[in-house]
Amino acid sequence: MTLKATPLNSAHRSLGAKMVDFGGWDMPVNYGSQIEEHNAVRTDAGMFDVSHMCVVDIKGEDVRGFLRKVLANNVDKLQVPGKALYSAMLNPEGGVIDDLIVYYFSEDWFRLVVNAGTAEKDVKWLGDHKGSGITITQRRDGNDPIALIAVQGPNARAKVWQVLPTTQAASEPLKPFNVVIVPDTQFGEVMVARTGYTGEDGFEVGVSASQVEALWNAFAAAGIKPAGLGARDTLRLEAGMNLYGQDMDDSVNPLDAGLAWTVDLVSERDFIGKAALQAKGQQANFVGLILREKGGILRAHQKVIAASGNVGEITSGTFSPSMQQAIALARVPMDVAIGDTVHVEIRDKKLAASVVKLPFVRNGKVLAA
Repeated sequence: MTLKATPLNSAHRSLGAKMVDFGGWDMPVNYGSQIEEHNAVRTDAGMFDVSHMCVVDIKGEDVRGFLRKVLANNVDKLQVPGKALYSAMLNPEGGVIDDLIVYYFSEDWFRLVVNAGTAEKDVKWLGDHKGSGITITQRRDGNDPIALIAVQGPNARAKVWQVLPTTQAASEPLKPFNVVIVPDTQFGEVMVARTGYTGEDGFEVGVSASQVEALWNAFAAAGIKPAGLGARDTLRLEAGMNLYGQDMDDSVNPLDAGLAWTVDLVSERDFIGKAALQAKGQQANFVGLILREKGGILRAHQKVIAASGNVGEITSGTFSPSMQQAIALARVPMDVAIGDTVHVEIRDKKLAASVVKLPFVRNGKVLAA
């Protein structure tokens, strides 16, 4: 099977990146030292090619009404143009079709950014449920593709402004989960969103695919370190952020994936999957684990045994560069609480782990000990 490539593929290869198959995409896992890439984001600024993710523009009549039906979070929270919202899109059984960000530009234009591997499924699902006055356009392929670079870290915003000074006046006042679109003399129309997937401040920057390699090179010249999928995974896991297909999927409801805060069950608004969530309720807790005994690394699918004998499962695990400890995200029985000690089955051992509140790390500071 031929792997899909982002517009930055040649740039990664020219930097000597180790490339891997990531859900059918040819993507960089690292450019040398994954630890250095991770630490650059925690202490300075790093950048990720996220052009495999898909921008989807939804335009037309009563887009808000359409999104009220297909998203679990309530788009009525979006009243000021440029505001963004994190949400899940659910199937009728309450399983997560995808998690995504929705940006509000006007009543007849909302923009979604959806995951790479689910984009085709998402666009089809949306198309199957839209009204006749609505158009859905994916912007990853086709005539006018948008490419995305995430620049993350305590110095990320300042370094973006070095390269894109025309965007500073509009983007500097942005609070987290807000976006602007600014014309730039060199790079054309630039979308600057104060969002990210690392637990650090920064921007996700969207430009025309034809301009993205020049922008990537300009960011690198400004001292922003290229970072690959390896660092992206350790950073997001430290930040307690879910990865679709690993921490939740079509068979997992968001209440069991630590995403209850993204689900609006309070308003009278109906949405696809609401009845199933109300009927099932929450059946598991989603927590952080820190391994307290030596002898292994925490990995997905390892069993987690509660003091009661009830069993849960790790969904994502790694060795944390920031904490120098083995950490994990886990879906555990409802009788497991923060502060408990559980045991994780690692090969033929049962090793003790502490149950902690997420996130582990945020804005460069270790929060879980």
